[in-house]
Amino acid sequence: VVKSGTTVDSQAEIRLLEPDLKYVSRGGLKLEHALAHWQIEVRGRICLDVGTSTGGFTDCLLQHGASRVIAVDTGHGQIAMQLRQDPRVRLLENTNARYLSPEELNEIVDLIVMDVSFISATLVLPPVVAAAFPAGAQERAGRELVILVKPQFEAGREKVGKGGIVRDPEVQRQAVERVRGAVIAAGVAVTDVIESPVLGAEGNREFLLYAKF
Repeated sequence: VVKSGTTVDSQAEIRLLEPDLKYVSRGGLKLEHALAHWQIEVRGRICLDVGTSTGGFTDCLLQHGASRVIAVDTGHGQIAMQLRQDPRVRLLENTNARYLSPEELNEIVDLIVMDVSFISATLVLPPVVAAAFPAGAQERAGRELVILVKPQFEAGREKVGKGGIVRDPEVQRQAVERVRGAVIAAGVAVTDVIESPVLGAEGNREFLLYAKF
């Protein structure tokens, strides 16, 4: 079992194949690397986690002192129970971030983190920024953004190899540049892009993009 939400028989024997993780999913390790590399201060801040799934990013933010995390996901029932029950987490399940409105979010956030699958981050970013900062540029000043760029969901289907793996470094570069362009178009200054130290579930190389409003 490698995906959250997988149904198993109630009588099945379940054994962990890896040591206990520091976070509820490997995603937390990816975000942890970004926070450390770019020295992003999380303590006391309100954060928006787009594409929460099991909650690796949310868990990482809380462990680094976030005052609250708004967790947005199109699915339901995937986030770890410990996070679902945490009063610092405001969970927006069954919520497509492409259609997130300022009224639905109803908060000004300090840090946006994004880890979306089966859709390009370029389609999700503009409405998320608009919902988070409805007053525009002045309201966004000083806020930060971290996006996990997944080439397998940014490249065209014809450029994704067997098993959903993007092996061509040029295709990987183009995927990063596509997301970088969307960030710039949204009025955010891209500060840096680094490779994630943790591969994706299928073995894909992934990248972390940091931007500041």
